[in-house]
Amino acid sequence: MTAGSAGRLLLLRHAKSAWPDVADHERPLGPRGLRDAPAAGRWLRDADCLPALVICSTARRARETWALAAGQLGAEVPVRFDERVYAAEPEDLLEVVAEVPEQVRTLLLVGHNPGLEDLAVSLARKAVAAAEAEALERLSRKFPTSAIAVLTFPGSWQELTPGSARLTDFAVPRGAAH
Repeated sequence: MTAGSAGRLLLLRHAKSAWPDVADHERPLGPRGLRDAPAAGRWLRDADCLPALVICSTARRARETWALAAGQLGAEVPVRFDERVYAAEPEDLLEVVAEVPEQVRTLLLVGHNPGLEDLAVSLARKAVAAAEAEALERLSRKFPTSAIAVLTFPGSWQELTPGSARLTDFAVPRGAAH
């Protein structure tokens, strides 16, 4: 990003997971997650939110979410799996984001709550439009599985700090039950 250009940070919470008797990191997607993850990809495509780079948690449910969402984009997107995104606090996620190359203007983080929700609420400054206020209010109530927050901000990834972004969209894509 060049000085003065807007960056866009997309936050995708993993789709609904199953609860088999496995370690938390290895939990797979459940039936609803298998339906919703592709819907998240379609939403990203249809909303013109194609990322230039994806940084995804190493947890199985996050990796599966990204694989199913990516299949709907109609384009190949580079992905980096980063163990720091799993169980991360907002400050940890900002450290990961600060390492993103300047030429990347749209970044997608695929991760978990409460870290993603806390990051989105922290970054979003006071809404300047009714649609932003409504999106921020919904996000503040709940950041459900498969939810996507779209934040825009001026400056570089290293300059992304609490209150420096605008929440321009908040969506909860759902797939059709069969």
